[in-house]
Amino acid sequence: MKTKIIILLLLFAAFSTLQAQNDSLRNLDINLENYTYPFEVKFLPLTLQGESLKMAYMDVQPEKANGKTIVLLHGKNFNGAYWEQTAAALSKLGFRVIIPDQIGFGKSSKPEHFQYSFHQLAANTKKILDTLNIQKAIILGHSMGGMVAARFTLMYPDVAQKLILENPIGLEDYKLKVPYQSVDKWFQSELKSNFESIKKYQLTSYYDGKWKNEYTRWVNLSAGWTLNKDYPKVAWNNALTYDLIMTQPIVYELPNIKTKTLLIIGQRDRSAVGKNYASEEVQKTMGNYPELGRKTHNLIKSSQLVELDNIGHLPHIEDFDRFIKPLTDFLNQ
Repeated sequence: MKTKIIILLLLFAAFSTLQAQNDSLRNLDINLENYTYPFEVKFLPLTLQGESLKMAYMDVQPEKANGKTIVLLHGKNFNGAYWEQTAAALSKLGFRVIIPDQIGFGKSSKPEHFQYSFHQLAANTKKILDTLNIQKAIILGHSMGGMVAARFTLMYPDVAQKLILENPIGLEDYKLKVPYQSVDKWFQSELKSNFESIKKYQLTSYYDGKWKNEYTRWVNLSAGWTLNKDYPKVAWNNALTYDLIMTQPIVYELPNIKTKTLLIIGQRDRSAVGKNYASEEVQKTMGNYPELGRKTHNLIKSSQLVELDNIGHLPHIEDFDRFIKPLTDFLNQ
């Protein structure tokens, strides 16, 4: 008995050490090969726009399957790893959980040259489902993943059984409020990123000045790239995806979504892409999520709106219990 306890303690210590190393600020290679994801990672080979690429994804299988699949789509400044707690909870409920890293993000390839479009990202996601022989799935998107999720639902309405949008960006047309910024300018801005600038942005935009130590791991995951000699390649893809968000608004097509939809909106969120390039007066009108959530609820006639007071841009990170309850209630309908 004593031996078993010692073995368990050693295993726990080893896991804690690995987790601490995983979450600390350190040099991360551009495809995160030296960063361990919470579940096994698989790769889908893709030939796109003349490049041979790999799209990473996790396929989390439940112990007792309920026959349903849910796809979790990450935001722009994140990757599939931040869905760990959500995926574990949904898997326990019987869902098969598919978590892609979009091309240009996380463990997926960072192309030298790529014409990003939400149509392309949605089509790539569909290829994962096709490869796994999944005909229908529930689609959940957070932040930029919400724009991908909305596009996926519009492109493949027969596949998307339900749609969940968690504080999606793109609920307003940023290009109407922000002066045009070239890809080169976005690139130069990204090259200046470091731990301090990334934390400052998240503190202000995501958490409304309310920081918890556990948020630091997600800063480190982005900031670790800035320490790598190949970071300019990451910065270039980041610049291309900023241009994607700015030039391909989804807001005008939201009324075309007929799929049953849940909007989970943290009311403290004030995120808006390009906000810092707008005038001070215009900035005050951007990223008003209480207003944007209600407007979107009216645009998507089949939608339900859940407003989470005192929560910012990342409900599933900031207050998981308040996020998962409306989600599971909706999934059980």
